[in-house]
Order: sequence, then C-alpha cells, then structure tokens
Amino acid sequence: MEQLHLEFMVEPFVEGAPGAHVRAAVEAVSAAGLDVDLGPFGSTAAGDPAAVADALAALTRAAFAAGASRLTVHVGGPGPGRAAALDLNGALPRMLAEAASRLGAPLEDLSREAKQRVVRELDQRGAFTLRRSIEDVADALRVSRVTIYNYLDAIRSSAPGPEPAES
Repeated sequence: MEQLHLEFMVEPFVEGAPGAHVRAAVEAVSAAGLDVDLGPFGSTAAGDPAAVADALAALTRAAFAAGASRLTVHVGGPGPGRAAALDLNGALPRMLAEAASRLGAPLEDLSREAKQRVVRELDQRGAFTLRRSIEDVADALRVSRVTIYNYLDAIRSSAPGPEPAES
C-alpha cells in the first residue's frame, strides 16, 4: 500500500524545549500508530493514507487544545528520491516570507526592534543551523552580518537554558 508523508510544525516551537502543545501533537500522531521523528524545523511521520488522515485530525485537535498558536502541515505521497525526513530546501526563505506576512511589511522596512524579533524567532526555529543563514537573513533584513551576530549574541545571552548552535 502507498505511504503518505506527514510533515508538521507546531508553534510556538523552541528547539530543545518543546512545549505541551508540541508534545500533545506528537503524542496524538503516535497514538494514531505512526512513528514520529521530532526535528528542529518540524516533525515527520509516514503511514498509509487512512492512518495519516487519522493522525492529522488528532494532531490538530491535540495541538490547539494544548495551546498551539499555529500549525503548519504538509502531506504528500512518495516522489522520486523522497526521503522520510523533512525537506529543508527553501526552509529559510519560507520562514522569512512567513515573518514578513505576519508583520505585514517587507523585512527591510521593519524597525530595528522588529528585525530583532524576526532574528529571535528564526533562532528559536533553528534557522541559523542552516548553511549561509546569517548571510541570507542579513540580506533579507538589509543589515550587515555583524548586525545579525550582534542580535544573536544579545538574544542568546539573555535567554535562559542551553545555547542554540551557531552556523
């Protein structure tokens, strides 16, 4: 039987410290009979179409009941060279586009404080583990790489818990 791949991101998400809403979603998918691979950019699972449909409904209910603010889901069938892991191609541009859409303005037009919030959000989502992410975010925000490093230093020095990895 053909397998479907389920990829989902429950927000807010803090790498290394998934909240109750993330844990509830993962448990719901597991209870539907799918093995979940929890990752920094989202979680993945695979199964027959009926199991994926059941898991999708259960994870939606569980995530929002436990306090999720947003749920991003991609469901697809097997394709050429399709791996069970989350496809990271285009992850950073998608995250940047989501930030601009949410803030209602082009990223380069944002205030300094808004740009810092974007960098904090990207850092929490693990964006800076991607190769060339510092340069790409600096270009999108129309600031220097040094500015991005300064924002990250300030964010990470004030954040409780373990330090996220740098790129």
